[in-house]
Parts: sequence; C-alpha cells; structure tokens
Amino acid sequence: MISDPTPALLQTLYWITLLAVIVSSTSGVLKAGFKQFDLFGVIMIAIATGLGGGSLRDMLLDREVFWIEDQVFFIASLGSAIAIFITARLMVISPRFFLIPDAAGLATFGIAGTLASLLVGAPWLVASFMGVMTGTMGGIFRDILSNEPPVVFQSPLYATVSWVGSLMFIGLLYLDLDVTLAATIAGLSIFFGRLLALRFNISLPRFRFKS
Repeated sequence: MISDPTPALLQTLYWITLLAVIVSSTSGVLKAGFKQFDLFGVIMIAIATGLGGGSLRDMLLDREVFWIEDQVFFIASLGSAIAIFITARLMVISPRFFLIPDAAGLATFGIAGTLASLLVGAPWLVASFMGVMTGTMGGIFRDILSNEPPVVFQSPLYATVSWVGSLMFIGLLYLDLDVTLAATIAGLSIFFGRLLALRFNISLPRFRFKS
C-alpha cells in the first residue's frame, strides 16, 4: 500500500498537516473568543487545539513530535490565533461559525494522522484510529480548557465520520490510488459528512438504561 516514503509523499503529509494546524487553531480561537478570554488565553487554546492531537499521536507512535521537529507548525498555530483575534474585532462572527474550521480540522488531521501512522508501519486498523485521535483530541483539549463538555461526545457524527473517512483513505490507498487524490477524496468526505450530520442532526444512539 505505502512503500518507503518518497519526498513527494512526505511533502503531501507536510502540507496536509500545516493546513490542519491552521484550521484547527482557528476553531480554537473562535471557541475561546466566545468565552471572552484574553489574548494569552486565546493563544493557549489555539495551540492546544492545533497541536494537541498530533502531539499525542506522535508520542504514542514513538516519533519526534511534529511541531518540535519543525517549528513552522507552532508558528502557524500562533499566527492563526493572533490573526483571528484581530479579525474578530473588525468583523461580526456568528457563534456557530467555529463549526466550519472545526470540521475542516477534523478532516485534515484525520487524514494526516492516518498517513503519518502508516508511514511508521502501524497496522491499518491502528492507523485509522490514530487518524481519529489526531482529528478529535485537539477539539477535546479545546473544549475542556473552555470549560465545556467535549463536542466529540455529544455532537452529531463527529468521531464517526472521521473514522469512516480514515478507513476510506486506507481503502483508496489499497486500490493504488494516488495518495494526494485519495487524501482529497477522503478528507472532503469527512468534512461534508460532518456538516451534513450537523445540518440534519444525524447521530449515533445514546447510551441509556432500560427503564
């Protein structure tokens, strides 16, 4: 499915991860902004959101943490936080707008996490779950720091669409589809799947005791 990582493959992973950091950090800023945190609080939540999931993935895979290895990712997260902090003072932003960058972060980090795991030799099922964890943990950190129940545990089809998309990505790679095209198809599937779930309130059954 994936042999030795080529420069083109590593470049694809790099740009997907960079995009994921930017959009996830943006969702963190918007969530923190609605809590009216100060600039330092906004930056901390943006960094936790944009870098948290990938950091946990790298530690579990025993690889160097991606933003420590290359500080461009840290700078991108920090820059996103400051840019949105300033923009929000100049424009009216809907409280629900953060769901769009949140869905984009879920999609891009889900694919990046899956691909990074495959490149270090993780089995396909483990790699798919690493994609889910990479895509969702940043949002969990964001919500906990914002003193709110994590969206992933109560919102329509959050981790579910991420896992389906990660498995789709792996399936497309097994079919020898170009990795960039496979990442695009699977990533867009996660993004639009999440937005459709929100639009039509599609969710998994909730746990409950028999009365």
